[in-house]
Amino acid sequence: MHLAEDLVGLHLRRFDSWLQSWGYQVVLAADGAEAWNILQNECPPELLILDWIMPGIDGVELCRRIREKQQMPYQYILLVTANDDRQDVIRGLDAGADDYLTKPFDKGELHARVKVGTRILGLQADLIRAREELRFQATHDMLTGIWNRAAMLDLLGREIDRASRSNESVGVLMLDLDHFKTINDTYGHLAGDAVLKEIAQRVRQVVRSYDFVGRYGGQEFLVVLPGCDRQQTWQSAERIRLAIAHAAVVVDGNQIPVTASIGGTIAPALSEPRILALADTALYQAKNSGRNRTSLA
Repeated sequence: MHLAEDLVGLHLRRFDSWLQSWGYQVVLAADGAEAWNILQNECPPELLILDWIMPGIDGVELCRRIREKQQMPYQYILLVTANDDRQDVIRGLDAGADDYLTKPFDKGELHARVKVGTRILGLQADLIRAREELRFQATHDMLTGIWNRAAMLDLLGREIDRASRSNESVGVLMLDLDHFKTINDTYGHLAGDAVLKEIAQRVRQVVRSYDFVGRYGGQEFLVVLPGCDRQQTWQSAERIRLAIAHAAVVVDGNQIPVTASIGGTIAPALSEPRILALADTALYQAKNSGRNRTSLA
């Protein structure tokens, strides 16, 4: 947890000592302008203790600026004031403060109010993690961890639009593991799942960081290669095919040989269904030609 402390005078060193003794990492600012500069950093403090009276930018104005920026994740603000007038308290809360502390105060009260802010930020972190987990589940295949079919179709559509605007091509590959039913029948479905997970990782390791790899369904995978022409698409397909076939997948001591047939096409200005149909046709050509090979439509 980081805290920014914008206090002046003798309280500054005392606050620094207290907060560090409670386990917080403290970032000090002598005035409002310095505090505002600190808050422009890539990873600004999450819990802020602002003095109402500061040179340049006072605590209330700083609150307003922070809330207008709508920083995410949310920053918790504790406003310190020497005035306990009700209207001033209302002004501070309206400006964006989450809590206030009236001078003079003791160490215990400060600690209690900082712990309130820490709890709120902890709840926020939990919500962010839950949101990201749901987002991941909505777009990724739970078995292999790669993109799922819906996400891949969305990514393909976006890449087609982008390529059309920039007059570029997109390589599209459809992979099907050869004789996968035999693997399930011989070694069991859990072994088949292990094979799918391993193959997904092998494919990801031999494509570029900005290529898209997803599970299209069952033992089929879809790969989208932005900016690739026919030759580059062929080369990528062969790298993938060889990565899959170069070594057996070991599951529970069993050496399971795996190969894949790959069909591909180039997407200049075609519709998404047409591109997928061409890749699928090329895939069947690869299978009909003996499997463990690449065919481009």
